[in-house]
Amino acid sequence: MPIAHPSVVLDKHPARRGDPLLQPFRLKGLTLRNRIMSTSHAATIDEGGLPKERYQRYHEEKAKGGIALTMFGGSSMVARDSSWGGGQIDMSSDLIIPDLQAFSTRIHGQGAAIMCQISHLGRRATSAAMDWLPSLAPSAIRERRHRDIPREMDRTDIDRIVADYAAAAGRCKEGGLDGCETVTGGHLIGQFLSPRTNRRTDSFGGSLENRARFGLMVHEAIRKRVGDGYIVGIRFVVDEDIEEGIGFEECLRLAHLFEREGHIDFFNAIFGRMDTDLALAEHNMPGMSQPLAPFLARVGAFKRAVGLPVFHAARIPDIATARHAIAEGLLDMVAMTRAHMADPQIVNKLMRGEEDRIRPCVGASHCMYKKLACIHNPATGREQMLPQIVTPSPRPGRKVVVVGGGPAGLEAARVAAERGHDVVLFEAASRLGGQLLLAVRATWRRDLIAIVDWRAAELARLGVDVRLDAYAGAEDVLRERPDAVIVATGGMPDTAWLDGAEHCTTVWDILSGAVAARDEVIVYDGTGRHQAVSCALHLAEQGRAVQFVTLDDTMGLEMEYNARVVYRKRFAENGVRTTIDHQLERVRPSGNGLVATLRHELTGTTMELRAPQVVIENGTVPMTETFDALCAGAINRGITDLDALLAGERQRPALPADGAFELHRIGDAVSSRSVHAAIYDALRLCMAL
Repeated sequence: MPIAHPSVVLDKHPARRGDPLLQPFRLKGLTLRNRIMSTSHAATIDEGGLPKERYQRYHEEKAKGGIALTMFGGSSMVARDSSWGGGQIDMSSDLIIPDLQAFSTRIHGQGAAIMCQISHLGRRATSAAMDWLPSLAPSAIRERRHRDIPREMDRTDIDRIVADYAAAAGRCKEGGLDGCETVTGGHLIGQFLSPRTNRRTDSFGGSLENRARFGLMVHEAIRKRVGDGYIVGIRFVVDEDIEEGIGFEECLRLAHLFEREGHIDFFNAIFGRMDTDLALAEHNMPGMSQPLAPFLARVGAFKRAVGLPVFHAARIPDIATARHAIAEGLLDMVAMTRAHMADPQIVNKLMRGEEDRIRPCVGASHCMYKKLACIHNPATGREQMLPQIVTPSPRPGRKVVVVGGGPAGLEAARVAAERGHDVVLFEAASRLGGQLLLAVRATWRRDLIAIVDWRAAELARLGVDVRLDAYAGAEDVLRERPDAVIVATGGMPDTAWLDGAEHCTTVWDILSGAVAARDEVIVYDGTGRHQAVSCALHLAEQGRAVQFVTLDDTMGLEMEYNARVVYRKRFAENGVRTTIDHQLERVRPSGNGLVATLRHELTGTTMELRAPQVVIENGTVPMTETFDALCAGAINRGITDLDALLAGERQRPALPADGAFELHRIGDAVSSRSVHAAIYDALRLCMAL
């Protein structure tokens, strides 16, 4: 029988005592201490398919933070021919059982429940990795995203994989997990269910009952293996949202069929498909380009029509939306998966009445690009080295001066203040935020401002002395008599590389409104990041005729795949013309316009494009004036000890004394990188102050 974990003891505050999110939920023989959970996902921090300490510590932080249920192992393989090439949990052998036992003990020790997703990828697997086994599917229909051409399964394959599912579920039980779930969607069970992917003419194809046969066999075998008391669920598509797929009403009929068989205990509802990048971006894992909780109403309708408990995750990043989902009876358990990557302490903060202190998930989907890494919580996935809760320094009270109020400077000031130091932050502009203030002006990326707003609120709470409209030169810094100086002055647009740059406009100029956009614009991207791409779309949405040119072989090469496909779609909708594989070499005036000379990266041939305006983006050049002026007087001459930084150790064996100070620079003041890199710099450096 599953362990009945104790519910969190609610405090006596009436508002929190009545919060629907904090009420326990009974799932079969398991008591979940509240209504907040995290769904299974492929964290890709396994070790050879096993969930070792790093993997476990990531989930343990959510359990420490008060979550009721953490699920792990998205797409965990039940068989060796269910691999996409690495990063999955391998449930296909008993080798995993000791790690599962350690994992479940760790999570249960924090009062939370733990479950795993077990699945066979079917046509989503790759034959060119791991054991080089051919992929298989109900019918030999290729998936566009994973691209393998599968072979059609025969009855021997079906019986083998049904047994593999049961064996994997048995390992979950022996490993002490509270339950497991299968998944329909684009995985093998779902491939049998959908007429898009199942064109069989035998007893496993055709009618709804025939298409459901494989999934029903899987769950019957699982139930026989684990017994009636063990919790088994199914991550279930409620609507494929495509004409030739399964619509909502047919999904309901399938759900009722699974309910009647009596082998499952909950539905974990999902919407849409996952067989293309666009389907993943708009349906399965919606990011900031999508509205909040885009499928909650449809899942609520599904819940009203079924008898089993219903869970759901899809862009539910905030407490207000989550609370609405539970209060209105749309869900039994609300999953805030990516929100817990941003802040695993969600429930604890809610319990303490600190809802406004929850670090927000901004929907950037950085966690799906550089797995496992939240765009503005670098401790996530690095729990062995970095804390989720910043603890006081054993030697508090140092005077720390931070120069620059962008993401790096804000994080440095926050962490130093949490450590108990006396912090002054200088920002030359009238607002905090740095380059993010420009980024949020472009099209659908406005939610990034929460990265700034949360830190600004934390600095106010911590009593940091924030000085706006204050350009800090060396004399200004030294006047504060600092023990440590952190320079986070960022950078300015890099234009020196281009012949004729004086005739061009930068992305900063356009997004800040410093330069008006012309009716026809060439936008050149030398980085493959968001800046030029978002600017080009911003201009096109304003009715400008935009020609986008990139050095790379595709637009947005360095961004998240789901963001890239959204941009591609919106470029097409707004008529943005794209030229790839071209280096911008020169811009010269010609009549009332400009001529841009471009060289093909592969052939070396040149061509010319004409437009009234050329907008360029090539990253930033560090602003180092203040840093350079301080180096000679710093005890470390401005040199950051990289070995100490990586080891999480203090930069100086002995703290500076007698007016000496240590000096460091972080973020784009070092080199042109990402928001995540800047915040990571700040956290790991300032944790050792």
